[in-house]
Amino acid sequence: MTGDWRVDRIGAALRGENPTVLRRLESGFAVIGDVQFLPGYSVLLTDEPGVQRLSDLPRAKRLSFLSGMDQLAEAVERACRGLDPGFRRVNLEILGNKDPFLHAHVWPRFEWEPAELAGKPVWLYPRDRWDDERFELGPQHDVLRDAIGSELDRLRSTTCP
Repeated sequence: MTGDWRVDRIGAALRGENPTVLRRLESGFAVIGDVQFLPGYSVLLTDEPGVQRLSDLPRAKRLSFLSGMDQLAEAVERACRGLDPGFRRVNLEILGNKDPFLHAHVWPRFEWEPAELAGKPVWLYPRDRWDDERFELGPQHDVLRDAIGSELDRLRSTTCP
């Protein structure tokens, strides 16, 4: 995937030009990650350009963002559990060290991960996992995208009046 949408992920999502968007949530955009060495990696992007930290949002919007993170995490968990018998759990992170906009990472974790990395933060994976074309998001992830999107739809239909 190439294009200028990576320069302004939130603006591109608002314009309908971000190809990683899975679903529009109340508090932002559920997107699938650019790299998939842990299949199902997803991110919740804020829908407010310029917001850098959770604390930049009014309390109601903060709680909505955290609820959206919970929704995305549960959708990733359900989808990954259904697609990979080695699924173990999800890790959630709001870091903001690299990208200057509010976003939350949802990392699925698996039994098949190397033992020396399984109990550590994902960020300790070797650089080649992040840069290797084999792990780049592409059409081979369509089943995964559909599964996470369908789970998001199911979750929203059970929580909305």
